[in-house]
Amino acid sequence: MPQTPHIETHFTSSAAVRDIVIGMSDGLTVPFALAAGLSGAVSASSIIVTSGLAEIAAGAIAMGLGGYLAARTDEEHYASEKAREHRETLEIPEEEAKEVAGIFRSYGLDEQQVHVVVEAIRSDRTRWVDFMMKFELGIEAPDPKRARTSAITIALAYIFGGLIPLSPYLLVPTVRIALIGSIVMTLLALLAFGYIKGRFTVKTPFRAALQTASVGGLAAAAAFTIAKWVS
Repeated sequence: MPQTPHIETHFTSSAAVRDIVIGMSDGLTVPFALAAGLSGAVSASSIIVTSGLAEIAAGAIAMGLGGYLAARTDEEHYASEKAREHRETLEIPEEEAKEVAGIFRSYGLDEQQVHVVVEAIRSDRTRWVDFMMKFELGIEAPDPKRARTSAITIALAYIFGGLIPLSPYLLVPTVRIALIGSIVMTLLALLAFGYIKGRFTVKTPFRAALQTASVGGLAAAAAFTIAKWVS
């Protein structure tokens, strides 16, 4: 009897999605709050546009640099731990072998099976160190291009997100009308972004959409209120 082949559908691009989420969430929220706040204090769209573009540029650079440094830190941490594991397999091989055996015992293997597998693993030092990194420390080897990719992804996502709340001020000269357009566009973008993020991550897209829109709306309302009160 023919069988339908089993096809795995796991999502494996979590790092890229995380970078997009980081960039887009801040890109939508911070310039939106800034534009809304300035709308309560100034009457010229040009001031809001200039301030918004400056914030988007600075934010994209800062966020991208943060993503780059975070990825570089992961690389350095991995290299440091791998060097330590390699040194321990040379200096205290029996202790490291006991750790390997303990890992396999936790999976229910009997002593004979454990002995065979441990001897096979320790016969190749590179494989041994890689095994310890993954199963003892739970650290995967980072992508060597991760730092650059993360920086570019976060920065571009921030710029894209930031231009959405700012675009009405580029098209409409009246600040109040532009503010209304910015609120509508940004809330719709936050809802859509939150829904998509929820589909890829927590699997509750409607809740994620409402949470994302609520955070952005509260930030903008607070900024507008403070700016209006100060002015």
